Amino acid sequence: MNTPAQSLAFGAPGIEPRWTSSAKDGIGTAYHSASCIWFTLSHGIINEIYFPHVDSPNTRDLQFLITDGESFCHEEKRDLLHKTEYPEQNALLYRLTNSDREGRYRLVKEIVVDPHSSVLLMHTRLEILDEKLRGKLRLYALLAPHMKGTGKNNSTWLCGVGGRKLIEAQREDIDMSFGCTPDFTRRSVGYVGFSDGWQDLMDNFKMDWEFSEAVDGNIALMGEIDLSGGLEFTLGVGFGHTSHSACAHLLQALATPFADQREKYVSQWQRARARVDLSAHTSDGGSMMRLSQCLLLAHEDKVFQGAFVASLSIPWGDTKDDTDRGGYHLVWTRDMVQTATALLACGHTESPLRALIWLACVQAADGSLPQNSSISGEAYWKGIQLDEVAAPILLAWRLQQANALRQFDPWALVSRATRYLILHGPVTAQERWEEASGYSPSTLATIIASLVCAAEFARGKQDNFAADFLLDYADWLSAHLEEWTVTSRGELMVGRPRHYIRITPADPKKAVASPDPDNAVMFIANGGGKHHARNIVGGDFLHLVRLGVRAADDPVIVDSLAVIDHILKHDLPQGPGWRRYNHDGYGEKSDGSAYDGTGVGRCWPILTGERGHYELAAGRDPLPLIETIEKFANSGGMLPEQLWDADDLPDGKMKRGSPTGSAMPLCWAHAEYVTLVRSHKDGVCFDRIEPVYQRFAKGGTGSGIEMWTLAHQSQKIVPGKTLRLITDKAATIHWSFDGWMSANDLEMRDAGFGCWFADLPSDQLPAGASIVFTFLWEQGWEQKDFQIGVAASDQTLIPTG
Repeated sequence: MNTPAQSLAFGAPGIEPRWTSSAKDGIGTAYHSASCIWFTLSHGIINEIYFPHVDSPNTRDLQFLITDGESFCHEEKRDLLHKTEYPEQNALLYRLTNSDREGRYRLVKEIVVDPHSSVLLMHTRLEILDEKLRGKLRLYALLAPHMKGTGKNNSTWLCGVGGRKLIEAQREDIDMSFGCTPDFTRRSVGYVGFSDGWQDLMDNFKMDWEFSEAVDGNIALMGEIDLSGGLEFTLGVGFGHTSHSACAHLLQALATPFADQREKYVSQWQRARARVDLSAHTSDGGSMMRLSQCLLLAHEDKVFQGAFVASLSIPWGDTKDDTDRGGYHLVWTRDMVQTATALLACGHTESPLRALIWLACVQAADGSLPQNSSISGEAYWKGIQLDEVAAPILLAWRLQQANALRQFDPWALVSRATRYLILHGPVTAQERWEEASGYSPSTLATIIASLVCAAEFARGKQDNFAADFLLDYADWLSAHLEEWTVTSRGELMVGRPRHYIRITPADPKKAVASPDPDNAVMFIANGGGKHHARNIVGGDFLHLVRLGVRAADDPVIVDSLAVIDHILKHDLPQGPGWRRYNHDGYGEKSDGSAYDGTGVGRCWPILTGERGHYELAAGRDPLPLIETIEKFANSGGMLPEQLWDADDLPDGKMKRGSPTGSAMPLCWAHAEYVTLVRSHKDGVCFDRIEPVYQRFAKGGTGSGIEMWTLAHQSQKIVPGKTLRLITDKAATIHWSFDGWMSANDLEMRDAGFGCWFADLPSDQLPAGASIVFTFLWEQGWEQKDFQIGVAASDQTLIPTG
């Protein structure tokens, strides 16, 4: 390798590095797994380039600086007008047109990834519309590395390989090579804020510096484009684990004409188009539908296949330093199951099956799944969310219904998860918004549906005993839903005191179960304050209808809808939107400044989709809400996590109905849209579990059993019900109905998947009686008595001993 004489840039280590805007206009990758590059776009330029994994950003941005050398220097992302187009259907091919505000010139760029190597390619055409600028415009490519997810401790230098003028950057075991066809005429590297190319050009509109090295800092690379032979050229950014591999990959990719690379890139994506034509069930001819399924597929890692991250964006990234990339580059089981389900709705089966098997490999021996994980499967945050434990069971059932499990047997995954749910539920340590513990309607809906699916799998194993046990537990949960999660004293809407609440607070570490939705008090995260739980509402209960646990016309459901519409609904220019819950603090502040731990939660497009599923279940047309979601997307077709739902702010800082600085695109939002479109085609919610719907929404199945576990120690049982004790290991139950004046022993039975149980004959006990019992384990006595009172259904007894 031939390296020029050293000329070290000044200003080390540069300014404190920052990430860039979360408001992406596009994301892309090659469909082929041989190419381990992903990229994002915003403001007309490339932002993060990821390598070698979907969670590993290595750049902050790549843009052009344009100058006439005398009177102006334009920064592409700030000074030009931007237009994003998709020139080919069913492909993540982008055409970016960035135009001078005075109409003097424009840049037309197309971006692809080499389908068979880790190289990003950007073909650019400069169109000069003002003849006075012909021969005067100078174009400079400015690239800011953030190798291995940080702008700190990066090093860069000029190099020559194979007679080509390249620029390299490196940190630890990742190397990046930057070049152009034709070659750069001049090159320089520097420290951001001091000796970088932006500082150089903005001074006098000329490139005065040609530093050959900048080490161990926040750096930027700049190359002058050779326009002497024409106004079209191709930039390339190649990656590898050595300098040689990065440079070789880059030059190999540049050796193939861009038109050929483009054709291969597009054809591979088009072969991955949706297997089910849903275009007729959209309001835009299927445009966003096609884009959404490509976006979902693109969020899967190519080495750790089956791992889908939540978003290739960093919420409020332009306000965050390198210590905070947020949690969106992680795998969230809930989000990934939503993505996999949406891909199933498109007719894809291979990616959803890979996702299920990936989850089976992440699942712990006790059946739990981490709150979120790296793509390699390592738990990141350590919380437990019961809906995430249950969700893979639903995915397994849907794959089975699609005859897509192939030779994978999900019973180990399913049985372990059900065991965990029964032994640790129904109180979840975190609900789906990761912020509160207790009895959550959406979590309970997911658990109930998953247990019915698990019973179906058990019957497939010819284990009717286990299947009946699982259905008994699901029936018990369903029978207690209103008691646990519905208030009769709501004060949010006159005439509607009885409705579902967001969550009934409870601590999963406190085993004594005494849920009180009427009187419990909760602290809301992100500065939301302290409130009576009965007056905090969200649309989480809609999962009960979506999955088939409750009918759409259930009176409590209908009243709850009226309440959330009164409190959470906002009419936006595109159509209705809903906030997650009242007093939500996760979002921009009222002045439009970034969320920093407190703020105001805004409308989520996801929730418009969830409402669309309810409308369908209620026999109404969801197409107006499908159209609303399509209009929520930005110019690049990306759906955000949140939308600004207040009045416009001055200077265009925030506009009503426009995306906020939250994550964009959010896979969950695109998955919700796709699934709603498929539901519209089918005339029934795609997520609905038919045996759940038949058992509960239509059949109204009740429960004659009261469940008791060490994690959830029920304090009452109504007359006529059997008491079922469930543990994680065998024991002898020592019990009495008369305060130990007499006693009986009962051996526990194996339910078939690691749960043991015994039924006490309490169904003949009158109100006012009490049940006392303890356990004789293999290692000895429990050393504690447990007591349950028999009460009328509207009473709660607190044990006296």
